[in-house]
Parts: sequence; C-alpha cells; structure tokens
Amino acid sequence: MAENNPEGARLIQEALNQNSMPYQLLAIANGQELCDFLHRRGQYSDAPRPDLILLDLNLPDKDGKTILTEIKADPQLKRIPIIVFSFSNRAEDILQSYTLQGNCYVLKSWDAQHLFQVIKRIEDFWLKIVTLPIE
Repeated sequence: MAENNPEGARLIQEALNQNSMPYQLLAIANGQELCDFLHRRGQYSDAPRPDLILLDLNLPDKDGKTILTEIKADPQLKRIPIIVFSFSNRAEDILQSYTLQGNCYVLKSWDAQHLFQVIKRIEDFWLKIVTLPIE
C-alpha cells in the first residue's frame, strides 16, 4: 500500500486485520520508497513481489501517476494489479489513471465503516475471486 497519511494506512491495516485470511501489508509513505521496494533496492533487496498495490495519487517524492506510468512500462511489474485509491473525484484524475493502465479507481473515505466495507470488497474481488498470473 502506498499511502502518505499514517492514519489512512492504519485504518486500511485495521480493515484488513478483520479478515480471516492472513495478509502481509506493507505501508509505504512516499513514491521513491515504493520504487525502491518494487525494484528491490536498498533495505528492500529481499522484498517479495506484491500481489496487489493500493496506490494513492498524492505521494511525496514521486506522485502516483508517475509511479503508475513507471510500473506499467516495466515488463517485470506491469502485471501487478494497481488500485488507485484516492480522495480525488476529479474526472481528469480518474480518466488519467485508467489511461495509464490503473486496474481500477476507488474513492477513499475517512468514514471508518465505509472504508472497511470498501477494503473488504477490494479484498474479496482482487484476492479471492480474481485469478492472477503467478510470477
């Protein structure tokens, strides 16, 4: 999860913890750190390849759109599903996220109950229903 707000990261982690399936969730707060993780640089040299990325558009260092472009251009990373998870409901942000090959665009909410429902649905669809390629 690439989320620059610690409270948002905590709420998402809490929502996932309510499930019976174990997930390893890594919260990354900026774009450069996400790139290091994905390319297994520095402290992330032994990092596993993520099954799914929740990507905030408003990350420091590198914004979500730049990261989305880089991931989808990389043959080793482009198959990782990316859920753009943003407060922005601007039509141009949504359109650009899909144009850059984001797999879906989900509006964030700070209402904890609504956020938990959204995370549960994301989990159900992307981690239980969909069959993803094995790398």
